[in-house]
Amino acid sequence: MAKDNYYVHPSSVIDTPVEIGNGTKIWHFCHVMSGAKIGERCSFGQNVFVGSKVVIGNNVKVQNNVSIYDNVYLEDDVFCGPSMVFTNVVNPRSHIIRKDEYKDTLVKRGASIGANATVVCGVTLGEFCFIGAGAVIVKDVPPYALMVGIPAKVVGWMCHCGIRLKLPASYGESMQAACSNCGSRYELQPDGNLNVLEEKMP
Repeated sequence: MAKDNYYVHPSSVIDTPVEIGNGTKIWHFCHVMSGAKIGERCSFGQNVFVGSKVVIGNNVKVQNNVSIYDNVYLEDDVFCGPSMVFTNVVNPRSHIIRKDEYKDTLVKRGASIGANATVVCGVTLGEFCFIGAGAVIVKDVPPYALMVGIPAKVVGWMCHCGIRLKLPASYGESMQAACSNCGSRYELQPDGNLNVLEEKMP
């Protein structure tokens, strides 16, 4: 059914009040709890849960079977792959209520999280980082970093357009590279951070 300027499949449950932006589509068997804030042009696949203390930016893509729990914040253009997992409590016990101990998780603009990856709460995922399928994130992720493994480690760097850059995970001095797809230029610093020299659209 079309509500205002967004779409909700009849099988989904949208509690009120919520904020849902223009052009957003919410597909089969989803549940959005009251208080959630969802931006424009987002897409939620089958069986997605959105908690009440969740803020989601514009053009966010959430694939099937993803639960976005309270205190998770997704900026614009984030991609959440199928069955990836967010948490919001570090030390959960069934017999102890810890709702006042939820940890904030921030996923910054343009980040991609692969299928079946797990993001342990209390971390920040930097802009345009790329989390490999099945990776487990337990600490902050630098912008543009390619993360794989359990626990995940930086193994390389990704362009904002999603192409891996020809740069090592770390280097003792500055090194530059251009994206083979869009031509954007980057510089890897000795401290392990990636600087954007020139960003082009693909």
